[in-house]
Amino acid sequence: MTKKQEYKDDYPEKTLYLPGPTEVRDDVIEAMAEPMFGHRMDRMTDLYTTIVEDTKEFLGTDNDVIVLTASGTEFWEATTLNLVDDRMLVPTSGAFSERQANVAERLGKTVDRIEYDWGDAVKPEDIRNALESSDEGYDAVGVVMNETSTGVRNPVEEIGDLLGDYPDTYFVVDAISCLGGDFIDIEGHNIDAIFTSTQKAFAMPPGLAVCAVSDDAYERELEKDSASWYGGFQRTLDYYDRKGQTHSTPAIPIMLAYRKQMKHMLEETHDARDQRHQEMAEYAREWAREHFDLFPEEGYESQTVTCVENTQGIDVAETVETVSEEYDMVFSSGYGDLSEESFRIGHMGEHDVESIKELTDAIEDVADL
Repeated sequence: MTKKQEYKDDYPEKTLYLPGPTEVRDDVIEAMAEPMFGHRMDRMTDLYTTIVEDTKEFLGTDNDVIVLTASGTEFWEATTLNLVDDRMLVPTSGAFSERQANVAERLGKTVDRIEYDWGDAVKPEDIRNALESSDEGYDAVGVVMNETSTGVRNPVEEIGDLLGDYPDTYFVVDAISCLGGDFIDIEGHNIDAIFTSTQKAFAMPPGLAVCAVSDDAYERELEKDSASWYGGFQRTLDYYDRKGQTHSTPAIPIMLAYRKQMKHMLEETHDARDQRHQEMAEYAREWAREHFDLFPEEGYESQTVTCVENTQGIDVAETVETVSEEYDMVFSSGYGDLSEESFRIGHMGEHDVESIKELTDAIEDVADL
């Protein structure tokens, strides 16, 4: 049984290069220290309507936006409960797409998988073939846009385009580790629900989940006999329309941080933020190819997380630990069974090429590259 380990105040500060959480600006952290206020006060309406409408502006969407106190996992459950009666199609190519399928099965849905080897990307033609060959059809297709375990960026734009031919099948996109650092035209690619967590490319503290919902998805939930209570589209969006607030008590300090950070993101602009993440990804890939290799399939590399194949056989765990101890920088070993076969560099949020280069220089020194 786990024993208590007392939290102390003398931990060294570490620069985070993880696939999340990521670095947070000082003024965003400071915003959480405002005096507490009631979640039914006018001040809460001012706060919540600001972050919701600023998020819509940043993402360039007219779709409704929900911000809830939760991890992104909440919207795996909610979108499944809100949109799927019986059957869901989920292509699996890594740990998180497998988990999305597992969540739907746990909720009692029939899930058909299109299985890929870890590191391979989802192919749109396989989605179309599955839709065409199914006699029953599917209520929804769920795709992980950015497979954090393997560093694969799936072609959700092409998948969404083909789903335009299947108007009765809803498109659910898990963009937890990339939204805000990898541009996506939500309405332009028929996405009915796309969600993220604040601690990833939004570069905010953990604790909030964000979901953009199409009108069709909202109407679909209205037709169902049952739906998510906490993350229900009708419950959350109708309450916002009436009150400009959340239906349940929110994490107010984190929403204050959200307000501050979203102003920074709007000032930078979505296009510029996307470009900065492209530049970091290109540098990380070039470095990986020079010293190791890339784990993901060529042409489908993530824009926010580079998964490096450990072709030199370095001790990944020891390298991660030594870089942390000697340089106060934290990156990640490979996920699960890939813990020594690969390692991952998160280049998302407030990092830039120069800060990523500081990490790769440290890795080179420790691993004697």
